[in-house]
Amino acid sequence: MDSKDALIVFEGARIRRKWHDDQWYFSVVDIVQALTDSPTPRQYWGKIKDREFKQLQLSPIWVQLKLPSADGKTRVTNSLLKKNKLKQEGRF
Repeated sequence: MDSKDALIVFEGARIRRKWHDDQWYFSVVDIVQALTDSPTPRQYWGKIKDREFKQLQLSPIWVQLKLPSADGKTRVTNSLLKKNKLKQEGRF
């Protein structure tokens, strides 16, 4: 992992990020975990996506990027721009 793909710490939680299209993108699941202390942040995010975006037919505010996972493999992950992240926090 280089400076273009780095972890940041928010209130003790590790949040993955990636430099893409000249902007920082942050892992949605990591943000959910940091803000909610949910034991199942992936499922929590899935419910938010279904309720807030699919049912209301809103445009998604995330992109899918490959980020390193806990097992060291790279996986496709929903990611938010920093400016969208701040808007999204109100949904938790």
